[in-house]
Amino acid sequence: MSRRLSLVTLGCARNEVDSEELAGRLDAAGWELTDEAPDVVVVNTCGFVESAKKDSIDTLLAAGDTGAKVVAVGCLAERYGKELADQLPEADAVLGFDSYADLSTHLQTVLAGGHIEAHTPSDRRLLLPISPVERQEPAAFSVGIPGHAGGPTVLRKRLDDSPVAPLKLASGCDRRCSFCAIPSFRGAFVSRRPSDVIAEARWLADHGVQELVLVSENSTSYGKDLGDLKLLETLLPELARIVPRVRLSYLQPAEMRPTLVEVLTRTPGVAPYFDMSFQHSSASVLRRMRRFGGTDAFLTLLRQVRDLDPEAGVRSNVIVGFPGETEQDVAELERFLVEARLDVVGVFGYSDEDGTEAATLPDHLPQDVVDERVARITDLVEELTSQRAEERIGTTVSVLIEGPDGEGRALHQAPEVDGTTMVAGAAIGSIVTATVVASEGVDLVAEL
Repeated sequence: MSRRLSLVTLGCARNEVDSEELAGRLDAAGWELTDEAPDVVVVNTCGFVESAKKDSIDTLLAAGDTGAKVVAVGCLAERYGKELADQLPEADAVLGFDSYADLSTHLQTVLAGGHIEAHTPSDRRLLLPISPVERQEPAAFSVGIPGHAGGPTVLRKRLDDSPVAPLKLASGCDRRCSFCAIPSFRGAFVSRRPSDVIAEARWLADHGVQELVLVSENSTSYGKDLGDLKLLETLLPELARIVPRVRLSYLQPAEMRPTLVEVLTRTPGVAPYFDMSFQHSSASVLRRMRRFGGTDAFLTLLRQVRDLDPEAGVRSNVIVGFPGETEQDVAELERFLVEARLDVVGVFGYSDEDGTEAATLPDHLPQDVVDERVARITDLVEELTSQRAEERIGTTVSVLIEGPDGEGRALHQAPEVDGTTMVAGAAIGSIVTATVVASEGVDLVAEL
C-alpha cells in the first residue's frame, strides 16, 4: 500500500516544531513526505483565536477536495475533538496530542478505510503528574535520529532549508489570564530537560541552522518545575556556543528578572531581543485580565533593558476593547505606547474565547466601539514604530540573510512577526554587518 503523506502546518512556531517532530516519527515509520499526490493530508491546526480556527477549517476542507484522506491534529483538534469531527465530516479522523506517539498506526488505519474514534477533549491542566521526573516524556525521544556525540536522540525532521529554526523550551502554561484558553488544551507548564534542548540544538546546527528561536507558551518560567528558575540564564550561553545566534521569545513582563535581562543584553550570540506580551498598560484592565504590572512598572522595565543595551529590540501585543475598558484606560495605554518606543506592536480587538473567564465578565463593549479602538491604536502604533525604525538609521546592525535580494533580519527582528532588513549583495545564510541607511515602516534598508 502506498504511504504518501502531506503535512500542512498552521499557527505559531510551536506548531512548526510539533510538525517537524511528527515528520520525524512518520519518516522513521516509513512514510514518504510529499506534496505530490499524497494518500493522506495531515493538517496541524491552530485553535487560538476565531480567525485561526476559520483558517484551519478552510484548510481541512481544501485538503478534502484533493481526494486524499484528511486527518486533523494540533490545537483545534485537541480543543474541540468530537465536536469538530461531527461538524466536519470531510475529516477522516480528528486526533488529539496523545495520539502523536502512535500517529503512524492511526494513519494506516485511516488509509485502510478504518474508523478511529474522535478525540474527546479534557482540561489538560489536570493531567500533569506531580513529580518533575514523571513530567518528562521519555517516549518523545525513544525513536528518532541519533543525537550529537552520543547524546539523546532527536525526534525531528526538517521540513525546509531555512537558516532559522524554532526550538521548543517547554510546553503548556501555568498562568491563568482570563482571556486565554491555551492552558486548557496545551496543559500545565512543563520544561524540557536542558540535555534534550542542547542535543536538539546541536542537531539543528549540523543541519545548517544559524539562528535558534526558543519557543514555549511562557519562556520566563523555564526551569521552575525542574527546581531552578534561573536555569534559562545558564542554558542561553550554552546554546550560543552551538549556533551563531539564539533568540528567546514569549516572555512574561511580570516574570522578568535582572539576571535574565543581563544575559539577554550582554551574552555574545544571544539576541538582545525582548518579546514581552504587555497586553495592556492600564492597571485596572490588567487586573481583570488576571495579569500584573502597569504603565510605570513596564516603563521601568524597559529602562532597565535599554540601560544595558540602548539598541535592544522590544516587541509586544496589546488587546483593546476588553470588557469594562474605559476611555481613561485607552488613554493610559496610549501614554505607555508613546513612551515605550517599541519596535513592533500587534494590536488585537477583544473577542470571547470558549471556556474563558473573560467571556463571563460584565460590561462587554459594543463591537463598533472595539473596532474603533483597534483602528485608533493601530494608527498610533504604525506611526510610533515607524519613528522607532527611523531612529535606527545610521546604526550598525548584524543581519542574518534569509531570502533573495538580501532580505534578512537584524538582531531586533524576529522571523515572520517583525520587520525585515534588506542588504543588497549579501548571500542567503550569511550573517553580515551593515549600516542602516533608510527605513520604510518597520522595515530597514542597510549597506554592507
